[in-house]
Amino acid sequence: MAQCAANKNTFLAKPFTLLIFGGSGDLSQRKLLPSLFHLFQQKLIKRFSILALGRREFSDDAYRKLMKKALREFADFKFTAQELNDFLRFLHYQVVDINNADSYKALCERTTLLAKNDKERNLLYYLAVSPKSAEQIIKGLAKRSLCRQEKNAKIIMEKPFGRDEKSAARLNAFILQEFDEHQVYRIDHYLGKETVQNILFLRFANTIFEPLWNHEHIANVQITVAEQLGVENRAQFYEQAGVMRDIVQNHIMQLISLVAMEPPVGFAADYIRDEKVKLLRSLRPMTRAEIIKNSVIAQYSGGVIAGKKVPAYRREHGIARDSTVPTYFAGKFYIDNWRWEGVPFYVRTGKRMAQRATEIVIEFKQPPQQLFGKECAGLKPNALILTIQPTEEIKLCFSVKYPGPENRPHVEKMQFNYQDVFHTVSLSAYERLLIDAMRSDLTLFTRADEVEILWSIIDPLIKVWERRRNYQLPQYKAGSWGPSVADLLLERDGFKWQIR
Repeated sequence: MAQCAANKNTFLAKPFTLLIFGGSGDLSQRKLLPSLFHLFQQKLIKRFSILALGRREFSDDAYRKLMKKALREFADFKFTAQELNDFLRFLHYQVVDINNADSYKALCERTTLLAKNDKERNLLYYLAVSPKSAEQIIKGLAKRSLCRQEKNAKIIMEKPFGRDEKSAARLNAFILQEFDEHQVYRIDHYLGKETVQNILFLRFANTIFEPLWNHEHIANVQITVAEQLGVENRAQFYEQAGVMRDIVQNHIMQLISLVAMEPPVGFAADYIRDEKVKLLRSLRPMTRAEIIKNSVIAQYSGGVIAGKKVPAYRREHGIARDSTVPTYFAGKFYIDNWRWEGVPFYVRTGKRMAQRATEIVIEFKQPPQQLFGKECAGLKPNALILTIQPTEEIKLCFSVKYPGPENRPHVEKMQFNYQDVFHTVSLSAYERLLIDAMRSDLTLFTRADEVEILWSIIDPLIKVWERRRNYQLPQYKAGSWGPSVADLLLERDGFKWQIR
């Protein structure tokens, strides 16, 4: 039987010039430069220039020295000193005052010089800055005709994209004055993870799953995005965002849309994004009373993780001592369409939880009649578990008879692990998304209408919980699975989390 052959050259990027605003910042040092270095090491990028931009005074050599130190600290793969030095030669630096018109004139001249061997002018602007700074940068680029006028120019926007639906719509409108939609790459790194992408293949390439993928056979869907880390060095951002803006509005809603969307007519970017938007429009709106009934927020207190004491959220550096910002969210959503009528989607996410885990559990309904009597009253439901992190794998849980005369059930798991099967390291989420942007593939990026719909779903929840007076924010111990009140709220359905 013919197989779809994997071709590494499929990912080979065209020549490009990448401009990173915020090029000496934390995101660049921890994520962007290590990702680009790994793509270079894998020979997936060959002809390119990277121009880092920022307010700090660096020469090219001084910037390369700083990035050399950062790559040695944050690159999580093996490399030689020669490979590192070869990559550093592609890095350049320029001081830019985003409020100064002369800075953009100098930037235009430097960009032209660096892109002289790139006939297609494949320019990428990565905005590793705040939304407020992003607007000023776009204005500056537009005045130098570096936006729509550059046919192959692309702008990559980091989350959060806006703070609510109104601000996201305003930011979209502002960007689309200067760029066409096909030039805008709104990044959500979860969409770059291999198992997330594999959700569509698992569903639509396997007839053993798709006929069962509906309310007649599925009892519930459980989504967990748990982190062991606290706020780290993101206190200022997190005090403004909280868990719902940071994780629920984007990562969790993206996972729901991929699990629940209808089959696209093809794998072109807009075919997939059309179906995601249709699904998100079907999420059932909740009244204030329903939000309070069906969701919980909480904040972590001190505790122990991996044998080490960690402080409460309010004791973290940079956090207000009376902060009411939630670090945990659990809730229940419904989708009002034929496929998912009556199926609850349970979600939870939090910081400082028992373990780092991002998992999707598809729990199937129990047989309508117990055939094996009281001995098997504790028969567990079948479940399909998609693990996104810390490992990327898929498990199918089913029951078999334990050896012996008794009718005693035993749950076994069939397991597929990417690393064990393919013996290769997949591209990281950032690596995949960066190379897709270089190749002009928008499939894994969020469209303008999708961003606004995501905010329209989450805005009511944020408003209810932020405006609820005299609310005693529940606490949960760092190193636990969240507050007991969350389990009580969801267990009234007879529901139990599969992942504990």
